[in-house]
Amino acid sequence: MTDVPLLVWVVTIAVIAGLLFFDFFFHVRKAHIPTLREATFWSVVYIGLAIVFGIVLWIFGGHQMGAEYFAGWVTEKALSVDNLFVFLVIMSSFAVPRADQQKVLLFGIVFALFARSAFIFAGKALIENFSFMFYIFGLILIVTAGKMLVPEREGEDEANNLIIRTAKKYLHTTDHYDGDKLFTYENGKRVLTPMLLVMVAIGGTDLLFALDSIPAIYGLTTNVYIVFTATAFSLMGLRQLYFLIDGLLDRLVYLNYGLCLILGFIGVKMILEALHTNQLGFINGGEHVNVFTFGPSTSLPIILGILAVTVVLSLTSKRGRLMAAVGSVERLASAYVHTEYHAEDDTEREQNYAKMLEAEAKLAQFDRAKVTAMMEEMNADRALEKAKKLHPEATS
Repeated sequence: MTDVPLLVWVVTIAVIAGLLFFDFFFHVRKAHIPTLREATFWSVVYIGLAIVFGIVLWIFGGHQMGAEYFAGWVTEKALSVDNLFVFLVIMSSFAVPRADQQKVLLFGIVFALFARSAFIFAGKALIENFSFMFYIFGLILIVTAGKMLVPEREGEDEANNLIIRTAKKYLHTTDHYDGDKLFTYENGKRVLTPMLLVMVAIGGTDLLFALDSIPAIYGLTTNVYIVFTATAFSLMGLRQLYFLIDGLLDRLVYLNYGLCLILGFIGVKMILEALHTNQLGFINGGEHVNVFTFGPSTSLPIILGILAVTVVLSLTSKRGRLMAAVGSVERLASAYVHTEYHAEDDTEREQNYAKMLEAEAKLAQFDRAKVTAMMEEMNADRALEKAKKLHPEATS
Protein backbone atom coordinates (compact mmCIF):
# COMPACT_ATOMS: atom_id res chain seq x y z
CA MET A 1 0.00 0.00 0.00
CA THR A 2 1.88 2.97 -1.39
CA ASP A 3 5.30 1.31 -1.12
CA VAL A 4 4.97 0.58 2.59
CA PRO A 5 5.93 -3.06 3.36
CA LEU A 6 3.24 -5.37 4.73
CA LEU A 7 5.33 -6.00 7.86
CA VAL A 8 5.31 -2.28 8.65
CA TRP A 9 1.51 -2.24 8.31
CA VAL A 10 1.16 -5.27 10.60
CA VAL A 11 3.45 -3.79 13.27
CA THR A 12 1.71 -0.39 13.08
CA ILE A 13 -1.79 -1.86 13.44
CA ALA A 14 -0.58 -4.12 16.29
CA VAL A 15 0.87 -1.11 18.16
CA ILE A 16 -2.34 0.92 17.75
CA ALA A 17 -4.50 -2.03 18.84
CA GLY A 18 -2.17 -2.59 21.81
CA LEU A 19 -2.54 1.04 22.88
CA LEU A 20 -6.34 0.75 22.76
CA PHE A 21 -6.34 -2.48 24.79
CA PHE A 22 -3.95 -0.91 27.30
CA ASP A 23 -6.23 2.11 27.60
CA PHE A 24 -9.26 -0.09 28.27
CA PHE A 25 -7.79 -2.60 30.73
CA PHE A 26 -5.65 -0.18 32.72
CA HIS A 27 -7.75 2.99 32.70
CA VAL A 28 -11.34 2.54 31.55
CA ARG A 29 -12.37 -0.90 32.77
CA LYS A 30 -12.82 0.37 36.33
CA ALA A 31 -15.07 3.43 36.28
CA HIS A 32 -13.46 6.50 37.87
CA ILE A 33 -12.99 10.21 37.31
CA PRO A 34 -9.43 10.87 36.08
CA THR A 35 -7.44 13.32 38.15
CA LEU A 36 -5.86 16.35 36.47
CA ARG A 37 -2.45 14.75 36.98
CA GLU A 38 -3.54 11.48 35.33
CA ALA A 39 -5.17 13.27 32.38
CA THR A 40 -2.13 15.51 31.88
CA PHE A 41 0.40 12.67 32.07
CA TRP A 42 -1.35 10.40 29.58
CA SER A 43 -2.22 13.28 27.21
CA VAL A 44 1.48 14.14 27.08
CA VAL A 45 2.38 10.45 26.57
CA TYR A 46 0.02 9.99 23.60
CA ILE A 47 0.95 13.30 21.97
CA GLY A 48 4.60 12.41 22.51
CA LEU A 49 4.11 9.00 20.86
CA ALA A 50 2.48 10.68 17.85
CA ILE A 51 5.37 13.14 17.52
CA VAL A 52 8.01 10.41 17.93
CA PHE A 53 6.29 8.34 15.26
CA GLY A 54 6.32 11.37 12.95
CA ILE A 55 10.03 11.94 13.54
CA VAL A 56 10.81 8.27 12.83
CA LEU A 57 8.70 8.48 9.65
CA TRP A 58 10.54 11.66 8.64
CA ILE A 59 13.95 9.98 9.15
CA PHE A 60 13.16 6.73 7.35
CA GLY A 61 10.52 7.91 4.88
CA GLY A 62 11.98 11.23 3.91
CA HIS A 63 11.07 14.90 4.21
CA GLN A 64 7.85 14.70 2.19
CA MET A 65 6.38 11.80 4.18
CA GLY A 66 7.27 13.49 7.46
CA ALA A 67 5.78 16.85 6.47
CA GLU A 68 2.62 15.20 5.11
CA TYR A 69 2.19 13.16 8.30
CA PHE A 70 2.52 16.16 10.62
CA ALA A 71 0.20 18.30 8.47
CA GLY A 72 -2.38 15.50 8.51
CA TRP A 73 -1.96 14.76 12.21
CA VAL A 74 -2.31 18.41 13.26
CA THR A 75 -5.41 18.85 11.08
CA GLU A 76 -7.05 15.66 12.34
CA LYS A 77 -6.16 16.52 15.95
CA ALA A 78 -7.82 19.92 15.60
CA LEU A 79 -10.93 18.30 14.09
CA SER A 80 -10.91 15.75 16.94
CA VAL A 81 -10.83 18.51 19.57
CA ASP A 82 -13.83 20.08 17.85
CA ASN A 83 -15.52 16.66 18.05
CA LEU A 84 -14.90 16.65 21.80
CA PHE A 85 -17.21 19.62 22.26
CA VAL A 86 -20.02 17.72 20.54
CA PHE A 87 -19.31 14.70 22.76
CA LEU A 88 -19.51 17.03 25.77
CA VAL A 89 -22.93 18.30 24.66
CA ILE A 90 -24.21 14.76 24.06
CA MET A 91 -23.04 13.45 27.42
CA SER A 92 -24.40 16.51 29.21
CA SER A 93 -27.77 16.10 27.51
CA PHE A 94 -27.93 12.44 28.50
CA ALA A 95 -26.64 13.19 32.00
CA VAL A 96 -23.92 10.53 31.72
CA PRO A 97 -22.33 10.11 35.19
CA ARG A 98 -18.87 11.68 35.23
CA ALA A 99 -17.16 8.45 36.27
CA ASP A 100 -18.72 6.55 33.35
CA GLN A 101 -17.83 9.07 30.64
CA GLN A 102 -14.46 7.43 30.02
CA LYS A 103 -16.03 4.28 28.58
CA VAL A 104 -18.28 6.35 26.31
CA LEU A 105 -15.29 8.30 25.05
CA LEU A 106 -13.22 5.17 24.43
CA PHE A 107 -16.13 3.64 22.51
CA GLY A 108 -16.33 6.83 20.44
CA ILE A 109 -12.61 6.67 19.69
CA VAL A 110 -12.67 3.00 18.69
CA PHE A 111 -15.79 3.45 16.56
CA ALA A 112 -14.28 6.54 14.92
CA LEU A 113 -11.12 4.59 14.13
CA PHE A 114 -13.07 1.79 12.44
CA ALA A 115 -15.37 4.22 10.61
CA ARG A 116 -12.52 6.38 9.37
CA SER A 117 -10.46 3.34 8.36
CA ALA A 118 -13.34 2.24 6.13
CA PHE A 119 -13.59 5.73 4.62
CA ILE A 120 -9.79 5.85 4.18
CA PHE A 121 -9.66 2.74 1.99
CA ALA A 122 -12.87 3.68 0.16
CA GLY A 123 -11.44 7.14 -0.51
CA LYS A 124 -8.19 5.65 -1.81
CA ALA A 125 -10.11 3.38 -4.19
CA LEU A 126 -12.14 6.33 -5.49
CA ILE A 127 -9.06 8.51 -6.03
CA GLU A 128 -7.20 5.74 -7.89
CA ASN A 129 -10.14 4.87 -10.16
CA PHE A 130 -11.77 8.26 -10.76
CA SER A 131 -9.49 11.18 -11.60
CA PHE A 132 -12.23 13.73 -10.93
CA MET A 133 -12.57 12.77 -7.22
CA PHE A 134 -10.16 15.50 -6.17
CA TYR A 135 -12.58 18.07 -7.61
CA ILE A 136 -15.45 16.49 -5.64
CA PHE A 137 -13.47 16.18 -2.39
CA GLY A 138 -12.33 19.77 -2.74
CA LEU A 139 -15.88 21.02 -3.26
CA ILE A 140 -17.10 18.94 -0.28
CA LEU A 141 -14.54 20.64 1.97
CA ILE A 142 -15.33 24.12 0.69
CA VAL A 143 -19.08 23.55 1.21
CA THR A 144 -18.38 22.11 4.68
CA ALA A 145 -16.28 25.16 5.55
CA GLY A 146 -19.13 27.42 4.45
CA LYS A 147 -21.69 25.49 6.52
CA MET A 148 -19.49 25.88 9.61
CA LEU A 149 -19.98 29.64 9.36
CA VAL A 150 -23.78 29.29 9.49
CA PRO A 151 -25.10 29.60 13.07
CA GLU A 152 -27.00 26.63 14.48
CA ARG A 153 -30.74 26.90 14.24
CA GLU A 154 -32.65 27.44 17.44
CA GLY A 155 -33.71 24.17 18.98
CA GLU A 156 -30.94 22.09 17.44
CA ASP A 157 -29.82 19.39 19.85
CA GLU A 158 -26.93 17.04 19.13
CA ALA A 159 -28.50 14.44 21.41
CA ASN A 160 -31.79 14.47 19.47
CA ASN A 161 -30.64 14.23 15.88
CA LEU A 162 -32.18 11.82 13.34
CA ILE A 163 -29.97 8.92 14.42
CA ILE A 164 -30.84 9.16 18.10
CA ARG A 165 -34.54 9.78 17.42
CA THR A 166 -34.61 6.58 15.36
CA ALA A 167 -32.76 4.71 18.12
CA LYS A 168 -35.25 5.92 20.74
CA LYS A 169 -38.12 4.74 18.55
CA TYR A 170 -36.86 1.18 18.10
CA LEU A 171 -34.70 0.65 21.20
CA HIS A 172 -36.78 0.62 24.35
CA THR A 173 -34.57 1.71 27.22
CA THR A 174 -34.98 2.40 30.91
CA ASP A 175 -34.69 6.00 32.09
CA HIS A 176 -31.89 5.34 34.56
CA TYR A 177 -28.27 4.23 34.34
CA ASP A 178 -26.79 1.14 35.97
CA GLY A 179 -23.16 2.21 36.12
CA ASP A 180 -21.68 1.91 32.64
CA LYS A 181 -23.69 -1.19 31.73
CA LEU A 182 -25.58 -1.39 28.43
CA PHE A 183 -28.17 -3.77 29.92
CA THR A 184 -29.83 -3.97 33.32
CA TYR A 185 -32.82 -5.63 34.96
CA GLU A 186 -36.04 -3.75 35.71
CA ASN A 187 -39.06 -5.50 37.21
CA GLY A 188 -37.34 -8.81 36.53
CA LYS A 189 -36.87 -8.07 32.82
CA ARG A 190 -33.63 -7.45 30.97
CA VAL A 191 -33.74 -3.96 29.46
CA LEU A 192 -31.41 -1.53 27.72
CA THR A 193 -29.95 1.45 29.59
CA PRO A 194 -29.57 5.03 28.29
CA MET A 195 -25.84 4.27 27.92
CA LEU A 196 -26.67 2.48 24.66
CA LEU A 197 -28.46 5.58 23.34
CA VAL A 198 -25.42 7.69 24.22
CA MET A 199 -23.16 5.33 22.28
CA VAL A 200 -25.54 5.38 19.31
CA ALA A 201 -25.43 9.20 19.36
CA ILE A 202 -21.63 9.20 19.61
CA GLY A 203 -21.32 6.62 16.82
CA GLY A 204 -23.67 8.58 14.58
CA THR A 205 -21.71 11.80 15.01
CA ASP A 206 -18.47 9.88 14.39
CA LEU A 207 -19.78 8.84 10.97
CA LEU A 208 -20.68 12.43 10.12
CA PHE A 209 -17.27 13.71 11.25
CA ALA A 210 -15.52 11.06 9.15
CA LEU A 211 -17.17 12.50 6.04
CA ASP A 212 -15.27 15.75 6.69
CA SER A 213 -11.99 14.47 8.11
CA ILE A 214 -11.09 11.91 5.44
CA PRO A 215 -11.43 14.26 2.43
CA ALA A 216 -9.46 16.82 4.47
CA ILE A 217 -6.45 14.58 5.03
CA TYR A 218 -6.54 13.26 1.46
CA GLY A 219 -6.13 16.89 0.47
CA LEU A 220 -2.77 16.83 2.26
CA THR A 221 -1.49 13.40 1.16
CA THR A 222 -2.62 10.46 -0.95
CA ASN A 223 -0.32 8.04 0.87
CA VAL A 224 -2.83 5.73 2.57
CA TYR A 225 -0.31 4.70 5.25
CA ILE A 226 0.17 8.33 6.28
CA VAL A 227 -3.59 8.95 6.14
CA PHE A 228 -4.23 5.96 8.40
CA THR A 229 -1.47 6.63 10.94
CA ALA A 230 -2.14 10.38 11.15
CA THR A 231 -5.83 9.68 11.73
CA ALA A 232 -5.17 6.92 14.28
CA PHE A 233 -2.63 8.92 16.29
CA SER A 234 -4.92 11.97 16.27
CA LEU A 235 -7.56 9.83 18.04
CA MET A 236 -5.12 8.28 20.52
CA GLY A 237 -5.25 10.05 23.87
CA LEU A 238 -8.44 11.91 22.96
CA ARG A 239 -10.16 10.51 26.06
CA GLN A 240 -7.47 11.90 28.37
CA LEU A 241 -7.44 15.19 26.50
CA TYR A 242 -11.19 15.52 27.09
CA PHE A 243 -10.73 15.50 30.86
CA LEU A 244 -7.63 17.71 30.63
CA ILE A 245 -9.20 20.54 28.62
CA ASP A 246 -12.77 20.03 29.86
CA GLY A 247 -12.81 23.51 31.37
CA LEU A 248 -11.09 25.00 28.33
CA LEU A 249 -13.45 23.62 25.68
CA ASP A 250 -15.84 26.52 26.20
CA ARG A 251 -12.91 28.93 25.78
CA LEU A 252 -12.00 27.74 22.27
CA VAL A 253 -14.80 29.81 20.79
CA TYR A 254 -12.95 30.61 17.55
CA LEU A 255 -11.80 27.04 16.89
CA ASN A 256 -14.73 26.59 14.54
CA TYR A 257 -13.56 29.54 12.44
CA GLY A 258 -10.01 28.20 12.40
CA LEU A 259 -11.22 24.81 11.22
CA CYS A 260 -13.38 26.55 8.62
CA LEU A 261 -10.28 28.28 7.22
CA ILE A 262 -8.25 25.05 7.30
CA LEU A 263 -10.92 23.00 5.52
CA GLY A 264 -11.43 25.81 3.00
CA PHE A 265 -7.68 26.01 2.38
CA ILE A 266 -7.40 22.23 1.89
CA GLY A 267 -10.43 22.28 -0.41
CA VAL A 268 -8.83 24.96 -2.60
CA LYS A 269 -5.54 23.03 -2.47
CA MET A 270 -7.27 19.87 -3.74
CA ILE A 271 -8.96 21.68 -6.62
CA LEU A 272 -5.66 23.34 -7.64
CA GLU A 273 -3.94 19.95 -7.61
CA ALA A 274 -6.85 18.47 -9.58
CA LEU A 275 -6.39 21.22 -12.20
CA HIS A 276 -2.63 20.67 -12.24
CA THR A 277 -3.14 16.96 -13.06
CA ASN A 278 -6.39 17.46 -14.97
CA GLN A 279 -7.68 14.67 -17.23
CA LEU A 280 -11.27 15.85 -17.69
CA GLY A 281 -12.02 16.57 -21.33
CA PHE A 282 -14.28 19.58 -20.70
CA ILE A 283 -11.54 21.39 -18.73
CA ASN A 284 -8.70 22.78 -20.85
CA GLY A 285 -9.33 20.08 -23.44
CA GLY A 286 -8.28 17.34 -21.04
CA GLU A 287 -4.80 18.86 -20.64
CA HIS A 288 -3.08 19.79 -17.38
CA VAL A 289 -3.67 23.37 -16.20
CA ASN A 290 -0.53 25.20 -15.16
CA VAL A 291 -1.60 26.54 -11.74
CA PHE A 292 0.19 27.09 -8.44
CA THR A 293 -0.06 24.18 -5.97
CA PHE A 294 0.76 23.95 -2.27
CA GLY A 295 3.38 21.39 -1.25
CA PRO A 296 3.60 19.65 2.18
CA SER A 297 6.25 22.13 3.36
CA THR A 298 3.87 25.00 2.64
CA SER A 299 0.70 23.37 3.98
CA LEU A 300 2.10 22.48 7.41
CA PRO A 301 3.09 26.04 8.47
CA ILE A 302 -0.19 27.46 7.10
CA ILE A 303 -2.25 24.98 9.15
CA LEU A 304 -0.14 25.53 12.29
CA GLY A 305 -0.38 29.30 11.83
CA ILE A 306 -4.17 29.27 11.50
CA LEU A 307 -4.55 27.10 14.62
CA ALA A 308 -2.13 29.26 16.62
CA VAL A 309 -4.00 32.47 15.75
CA THR A 310 -7.34 30.77 16.48
CA VAL A 311 -6.28 29.60 19.96
CA VAL A 312 -4.64 32.93 20.88
CA LEU A 313 -7.71 34.91 19.79
CA SER A 314 -10.01 32.53 21.67
CA LEU A 315 -8.07 32.91 24.91
CA THR A 316 -7.29 36.64 24.75
CA SER A 317 -10.05 38.55 22.93
CA LYS A 318 -12.77 40.18 25.06
CA ARG A 319 -15.54 38.99 22.75
CA GLY A 320 -14.07 35.50 22.81
CA ARG A 321 -14.05 35.46 26.62
CA LEU A 322 -17.65 36.72 26.68
CA MET A 323 -18.76 34.07 24.17
CA ALA A 324 -17.04 31.41 26.25
CA ALA A 325 -18.69 32.58 29.46
CA VAL A 326 -22.17 32.75 27.91
CA GLY A 327 -21.61 29.42 26.15
CA SER A 328 -20.77 27.78 29.45
CA VAL A 329 -23.99 29.09 31.02
CA GLU A 330 -26.04 27.88 28.04
CA ARG A 331 -24.50 24.39 28.05
CA LEU A 332 -24.89 23.89 31.80
CA ALA A 333 -28.48 25.19 31.78
CA SER A 334 -29.44 23.04 28.79
CA ALA A 335 -27.94 19.97 30.45
CA TYR A 336 -29.90 20.67 33.64
CA VAL A 337 -33.28 20.86 31.94
CA HIS A 338 -32.81 17.38 30.42
CA THR A 339 -34.56 15.56 33.25
CA GLU A 340 -35.37 12.23 31.66
CA TYR A 341 -32.09 10.53 32.52
CA HIS A 342 -31.49 11.97 35.97
CA ALA A 343 -32.11 9.90 39.08
CA GLU A 344 -34.25 11.43 41.81
CA ASP A 345 -31.25 11.81 44.10
CA ASP A 346 -28.82 12.77 41.35
CA THR A 347 -26.15 14.77 43.17
CA GLU A 348 -24.30 15.39 39.90
CA ARG A 349 -27.31 17.27 38.59
CA GLU A 350 -27.34 19.56 41.62
CA GLN A 351 -23.62 20.08 41.23
CA ASN A 352 -24.33 20.99 37.61
CA TYR A 353 -26.90 23.56 38.77
CA ALA A 354 -24.35 25.06 41.18
CA LYS A 355 -21.81 25.29 38.34
CA MET A 356 -24.45 27.03 36.22
CA LEU A 357 -25.03 29.68 38.90
CA GLU A 358 -21.28 30.12 39.27
CA ALA A 359 -20.92 30.56 35.51
CA GLU A 360 -23.78 33.08 35.54
CA ALA A 361 -22.08 35.04 38.34
CA LYS A 362 -18.92 35.34 36.23
CA LEU A 363 -20.90 37.31 33.65
CA ALA A 364 -20.86 40.29 36.04
CA GLN A 365 -17.29 41.08 34.94
CA PHE A 366 -18.53 41.97 31.45
CA ASP A 367 -20.55 44.93 30.17
CA ARG A 368 -24.21 44.28 31.00
CA ALA A 369 -25.56 45.36 27.60
CA LYS A 370 -23.08 43.10 25.78
CA VAL A 371 -23.94 40.20 28.07
CA THR A 372 -27.66 40.66 27.39
CA ALA A 373 -27.10 40.79 23.63
CA MET A 374 -24.86 37.72 23.66
CA MET A 375 -27.28 35.78 25.89
CA GLU A 376 -30.07 36.43 23.40
CA GLU A 377 -27.86 35.61 20.41
CA MET A 378 -26.85 32.24 21.86
CA ASN A 379 -30.30 31.46 23.36
CA ALA A 380 -28.63 31.18 26.75
CA ASP A 381 -31.23 33.44 28.39
CA ARG A 382 -34.06 30.99 27.59
CA ALA A 383 -32.09 27.96 28.75
CA LEU A 384 -31.16 29.72 32.01
CA GLU A 385 -34.76 30.76 32.63
CA LYS A 386 -36.00 27.19 32.10
CA ALA A 387 -33.39 25.77 34.47
CA LYS A 388 -34.24 28.26 37.24
CA LYS A 389 -37.98 27.58 36.88
CA LEU A 390 -37.41 23.84 37.00
CA HIS A 391 -35.06 23.82 40.00
CA PRO A 392 -37.63 24.36 42.80
CA GLU A 393 -39.78 21.55 41.41
CA ALA A 394 -36.78 19.23 41.00
CA THR A 395 -35.59 19.75 44.58
CA SER A 396 -39.02 19.56 46.24
